[in-house]
Amino acid sequence: MKQSILDTESEIIEEFEMFDDWTDKYQYIIDMGKSLQPLSDNEKTEQNLVRGCQSQVWLTAHTEGENVVFQADSDAIITKGLIALLVKVLSGNTPDEILAARLEFMDKIGIREHLSPTRANGLNAMVTKMKAYALGLKSLKG
Repeated sequence: MKQSILDTESEIIEEFEMFDDWTDKYQYIIDMGKSLQPLSDNEKTEQNLVRGCQSQVWLTAHTEGENVVFQADSDAIITKGLIALLVKVLSGNTPDEILAARLEFMDKIGIREHLSPTRANGLNAMVTKMKAYALGLKSLKG
């Protein structure tokens, strides 16, 4: 049985609670990014680029059954880790589950307050694009 978005968020919150300082938390985020399957050059298109990010972030989405599967890549290590966190939480869920996700884990782990304003804007842009993909895929299934 697949894990719910809230369960995945809780798991991430617990993982972050193991670290005492932000140096370790950033290292964890970087390691998350390293675990992402890189996108092919064919997928690194203008259409897959996330607008509003300081770094380049590419995001793709497709459905497997009822679920949306995200893949992502970035040219910056912290940003790649941030998109990896979002992929971990949202990928493999239905469009409705993704659209309803409040992603409160980001506030609970304190990520937004430890990012520069431009990175925080980029994080919001990633979430917006993921929800837009979910909405688009939902309307295709309509």
